Amino acid sequence: MLGRILLATLALLLAISAGALTLMGGVLLDPALRETFGRLGLAGLLAGLTDLAAGLPPDMAALILAFLAQALALLVVLPPVLAALIGALFGLRSALWYGGACAGLTAALPWLARGAILPTGPAAAAEARLSVLLLATGAASGLTYWLIAGRSAGARRPEP
Repeated sequence: MLGRILLATLALLLAISAGALTLMGGVLLDPALRETFGRLGLAGLLAGLTDLAAGLPPDMAALILAFLAQALALLVVLPPVLAALIGALFGLRSALWYGGACAGLTAALPWLARGAILPTGPAAAAEARLSVLLLATGAASGLTYWLIAGRSAGARRPEP
């Protein structure tokens, strides 16, 4: 039992790392996302420097950084943890479960967070690109977990 818990913990750490690397790689490889995140980062940096120059405390910058860390944790940590818990509870050992559940949950989280309102116009194309990136992020995370610990998840089934 202790061995399985340690294996699952190691697998989750590696799955979270794989998801974060996939997300970072996708943002860097996609020109539109790279430009968008670059503009957002530059705008946030300039706003923070302006506030500091005006003599305001850097609390706002700390709040923005904390919000981004929570959003990243929600996207990269929550899906593999939920898939692992459900997989262990029900004895699911399928790569399709781990990859598909993580991919679907990771891609659905931003839609659920904003109330499932679909964007229109040019924002819809950017949303589709981001959804594909989040699907790939979740799939990489879930399949990494499955390769390490998911194939032996849950209670052993009795031999026929």
